[in-house]
Amino acid sequence: MDERLERLMRQYAELELELADPELWKDPARAADLRRRQGEIEPTALCARELQKVQADLAEARQLAQGDDPEMRSLAAEEEAQLEGRESALQAQLAELLAPRDPRDDKDVIVEIRGGAGGDEAALFAGELFRMYGRYAERHSWQIEMMDESPTSIGGFKEVIFAVKGRGAYSRLRFESGVHRVQRVPETEAQGRIHTSTTTVAVLPETEEVELNIDPQELRIDTFRAGGAGGQHVNKTESAVRITHLPTGIVVICQDEKSQHKNRDKAMRVLRARLMERLQSEAHAELAQERRSQVGTGDRSERVRTYNYPQGRVTDHRIGFTTHRLTEVLDGDLDELFDALNKELR
Repeated sequence: MDERLERLMRQYAELELELADPELWKDPARAADLRRRQGEIEPTALCARELQKVQADLAEARQLAQGDDPEMRSLAAEEEAQLEGRESALQAQLAELLAPRDPRDDKDVIVEIRGGAGGDEAALFAGELFRMYGRYAERHSWQIEMMDESPTSIGGFKEVIFAVKGRGAYSRLRFESGVHRVQRVPETEAQGRIHTSTTTVAVLPETEEVELNIDPQELRIDTFRAGGAGGQHVNKTESAVRITHLPTGIVVICQDEKSQHKNRDKAMRVLRARLMERLQSEAHAELAQERRSQVGTGDRSERVRTYNYPQGRVTDHRIGFTTHRLTEVLDGDLDELFDALNKELR
């Protein structure tokens, strides 16, 4: 066991003892801080503990496999093979847990989905992608917060922007940015021909005010009456907010809330996320060029995935991953795909 892992294991054991002390919970703030710190290292510590136990069991099984009893040797040899497989899996898992982490991995994210080429069919698929990410969030006990939406009369979205709140949201969703292509026969297609439509997805880690200082003098803020169906606030109150960042020309519109103040707050969150993404993209342009030559950029202008309905197939073009579990994927069963993306692209 290397020095870094030994230090982490000692830290975890000390946290366990502190959290077991009833006196600690008289200070809820400190208890919460310790529990947060424990949660950060818990997956690694528990994996290392299990690996230690498996290695101890493996040493015992190897010793028994060299004994005099033929039946015991046979059973021990079988157990040895199983434990060796488990040991290899845990070693790989531990190596991944100990790998350097992106400091943004645990951040909440803002997801923007927009219908692209394909008109109504693209808007419908934007709605299906929104549902897919929503179902994935439910599976991980994350929260979805609507930021803004432009629904269509047929049930899809021209655009939908929402926040995903939960630990590890960015680490799991980070590679979803790009062009998502759908191939299927639209309900309105009388000849039964397969159409190809596209929808763009952008995943932006949420940025706090302290991380990015925006000069109020560089903003133009306009208010107007929200569009959409019904409601007195739609007709009488200028609750919708449009914020323009003058130096970059980035425009954010939010009209999902009845309160102008809430719409402004949400619009500023989206603006901060977009500005931070732009700054980081510019700062890492050279690195991005090198990465592009190897695995593709994952930028919004690049096709990243195809959902083929006739074949029930989902293909991620960046890593050559294909599964024929289209229905399950669209129902939010994305962990197999996300695990493969993180393994290849991180």
